[in-house]
Amino acid sequence: MKNTDKDNATTPFPSGRAGVGIKICGMKYPDNILEVGSLLPDYMGFIFWPKSARYFNGEIPNLPKSIKKTGVFVNENTTVIEEKVKKHNLQAVQLHGQESVAFCSELKTKFGTSIEIIKVFSADENFDFSILEPYESVCNYFLFDTKGKLPGGNGTTFDWKILVNYPSTKPFFLSGGIGIEELDSINEILKTNLPIYAIDINSKFEIEPGLKNTALCTDAIYRVSRNQNK
Repeated sequence: MKNTDKDNATTPFPSGRAGVGIKICGMKYPDNILEVGSLLPDYMGFIFWPKSARYFNGEIPNLPKSIKKTGVFVNENTTVIEEKVKKHNLQAVQLHGQESVAFCSELKTKFGTSIEIIKVFSADENFDFSILEPYESVCNYFLFDTKGKLPGGNGTTFDWKILVNYPSTKPFFLSGGIGIEELDSINEILKTNLPIYAIDINSKFEIEPGLKNTALCTDAIYRVSRNQNK
């Protein structure tokens, strides 16, 4: 059951980095975006939810082509999503609200294979993994974040042990309050058969909301790469 997609972990990302990828989310300021972009994360996330402290309402500067620009939306309508995809030349759409299977299917039909669809699920010890099944055919990836007051950016982790119950081979992003210390402990979960596609980092690598600490981001990429080479 569990591991036909695990082989994807041996395929290099466009950055040339093999193994599990890195997504740096919640980018906001142009100069900082360029600084972090020079580190060649695999994905960079831009939040298009106006209530977020990391709300992005500018122009994305030119980034290396290997980086997949990801628009983060919360219960947005398809028209707005399509507008943002075209305006910013996005390569991925992350759905962080209560988007239905039908909604995801509509986006998949609209964008075809040109846009990756990442569906987020807020996880805690009571998470019901059975809700994932109908989304499998309409999403490229899942993303597990910590259940909290906000759709994301709560800065807390969930108990990763619940992922032992993951019933799918669909690759997923691991998110939720991940900091430097958590990156070291992630080494253990990477040794399992779970189809972890990428690590998503955000609030614990910031100077302030939306402004990333480039040194910490550099360290994050190094640690993830080092852990996989052990």
